[in-house]
Amino acid sequence: MLLACRYDTGEPVAIECREGRIAAVTAAEAPAAEPLPFVAPGLFDVQVNGYGGQEFSSPRLTPSTVVGIARIQATFGVTRFCPTVTTAAFEVLSHALATIHTACRTSPETAGRIAGIHLEGPYLSMENGPRGAHPREHCRDPDFAEFQELQFAAGGRIRLLTLAPELDGAVEFIRRVAATGVVVAIGHTAADGAAIRAAVDAGARLSTHLGNGAHLLLPRHPNYLWDQLAEDRLWASLIVDGHHLPPEVVKTFIRAKTPERCLLVSDLSGMAGHPAGRHEGQLCDLEVLDDGRLVVAGQRELLAGAAAPVTAGIANAMHFAGVDLSTAVAMATERPAALLGLPIARLAPGEPADLVLFRIVPPADQEETPTFEVLQTLVAGAVAWPAGGEQGATAHPP
Repeated sequence: MLLACRYDTGEPVAIECREGRIAAVTAAEAPAAEPLPFVAPGLFDVQVNGYGGQEFSSPRLTPSTVVGIARIQATFGVTRFCPTVTTAAFEVLSHALATIHTACRTSPETAGRIAGIHLEGPYLSMENGPRGAHPREHCRDPDFAEFQELQFAAGGRIRLLTLAPELDGAVEFIRRVAATGVVVAIGHTAADGAAIRAAVDAGARLSTHLGNGAHLLLPRHPNYLWDQLAEDRLWASLIVDGHHLPPEVVKTFIRAKTPERCLLVSDLSGMAGHPAGRHEGQLCDLEVLDDGRLVVAGQRELLAGAAAPVTAGIANAMHFAGVDLSTAVAMATERPAALLGLPIARLAPGEPADLVLFRIVPPADQEETPTFEVLQTLVAGAVAWPAGGEQGATAHPP
């Protein structure tokens, strides 16, 4: 039995889990001695590139590595995620996708946590800035026959594809890919307004990490950030780790798009979890700076993925944009599921017992950001984190 406060209403409830699902949610009384934690459906992150020195986009990826990265997500309260395979040679992409598929086929636990694969590239801009840390030699124009081969290697698990819509043949490619049920996103692009509108007309539905994967300097207007921000048919994923987007930009983006069309992502790099210093990466050498930023080694401006989990995005969205807890959590639970056409997890009987217990720790200084502290993560009613924990063991925070 879990005793906690609902994230959406703040009301104390007792939650009973049975056979992997929520059996009952009943009103409860909060103990007078100490505050209860919050409880929410498990978080959903559609952009995870790897963790702990392991990238999904690697010729050395193994099923056991996939299983390990999937399990570590519970540390962050994440119970569903999209392993993200980034720009590389066809052989590397095919191997990575097939390996993720194998991990899902051989590990039901992993299959339950992986909601689909996010293929970010290789059909991205070759320009410095929009290209980000993706290797120029492997960025290329869209090729539907190649995509079909990659989808076959993935066992049909590619659910989200990010590309640059200005590339030759992109519009027809988007139309054909969208017709297969894959969600198409715009990202790492230098497209003009006409190309963006054509892409959306063809079926593109998302801007991947809007505001990043862009030139350092842009015309005041028009530019591709305004064009995507003003396009109401496009949703936006946002990396709100405190490094990728300034607070004022986060506030503006969320207000312009509305929380209903925004989802929070971590963009966790394979270097996430590493200490400060220089590390060899799959795409290039990377460096974790003392302030937590992950950059292309040798400079301090060009970001190369993120090192903070999506929980940081929830706390920062509350602080930067002034949204409440329920809204911020929804951007990391309901909105990703809705975008991908998957069931939206709710705190109700019959729903999967994939839950996160947490508390919001206020900062010592009002100018700083609160902390989203994960206390316990349940997957199918069983404690997935902390290891060796018992259901409800951390229902009363220390």
